[in-house]
Amino acid sequence: MLGAGEELDAVCNIDVEVRMLADGSRWTATVFTLDEVERLMEKGSRTGEDLGGRYFWCYDGLIVRDPGIDNIIQVLIGLLDEGDFSQILQRLDDEGDPGEV
Repeated sequence: MLGAGEELDAVCNIDVEVRMLADGSRWTATVFTLDEVERLMEKGSRTGEDLGGRYFWCYDGLIVRDPGIDNIIQVLIGLLDEGDFSQILQRLDDEGDPGEV
């Protein structure tokens, strides 16, 4: 969810849920820009987290080059058009939690 007053063109880290109208399926991803991943890794090097910032990992991570909601939407549309969507995003089960059995 976006924060109050957050500029849509500057969004660099956001959780998304995509609902497909055709079949009702729901998909999730956490989208980061390259710059945001670098920032998080630098933070880890200062705090000692993530082996001192030596790695970055996220269960449903999708890294994009440029910030902004419009860019993220265009990437998601491109993934659908190219047939890569279901390979990259994580499908949510009917209960709504990824990986729930």
